[in-house]
Amino acid sequence: MKKIFSRPESLKETQHLYCPGCGHGIIHRIIAEVADELNIREKTIGIAPVGCAVFAYDYWNFDVTEAAHGRPPAVATGIKRVLPNRIVFTYQGDGDLAAIGTAEIIHAANRGEKITVIFVNNAAYGMTGGQMAPTTLIGQKTLTTPFGRNAERDGYPLKICELLSSLEGVVFLERTGVNSPENVLKTKKAIKKAFQNQIGNSGFSLVEVLSQCPVIWRMGPVESCKWIEKVMVKTFPLGVFKDTNRHE
Repeated sequence: MKKIFSRPESLKETQHLYCPGCGHGIIHRIIAEVADELNIREKTIGIAPVGCAVFAYDYWNFDVTEAAHGRPPAVATGIKRVLPNRIVFTYQGDGDLAAIGTAEIIHAANRGEKITVIFVNNAAYGMTGGQMAPTTLIGQKTLTTPFGRNAERDGYPLKICELLSSLEGVVFLERTGVNSPENVLKTKKAIKKAFQNQIGNSGFSLVEVLSQCPVIWRMGPVESCKWIEKVMVKTFPLGVFKDTNRHE
């Protein structure tokens, strides 16, 4: 019998420790599948963040290093400049990339560093228990906004794709999700393109992935997928925000 589905070589046989219904495991597998399909496993280097994905090196079967909170783009920049033939990517949550790491991501993008960034947006601080994040929606309740995020008091959700789209060093920006089979396929296509851009030496690429966080959101897994579709995408619309390599 022909095998048509199996574990990617780039994904270790390690049980994921993420909460039930979390999107991180799906995104991890997508990255592993892309690494296998592009035949880049043995020259790929991932940068793990501080956050829920801090132990990413336990799951991927390629080189992964750790970075201080918010600093993966700086570490990736150093590695890529020293080893320009390696495929270097960061894997960051919204607290890591959009809060303490805001300066790092903006300047790496503006310099046009030839790296790939996978940005996981679940609108909350997951690892530390569910405080408000830069991406928390207006009205969304968290540990530090028990009555809902208030724009006058807390500011507005930070939209990373829109923010980076004006920078000349950026070649590709897309926001996707993993809340449905259709969106999982679109996410894989986007991540594959982001890696292909780096293989082609064309510049900075970022894929933002809206990811469900049932435990922090206090929802069931199915309900959290529907919440992304019905609520979250109103603030963070899906789509391509920049693609300088697109041929119309």
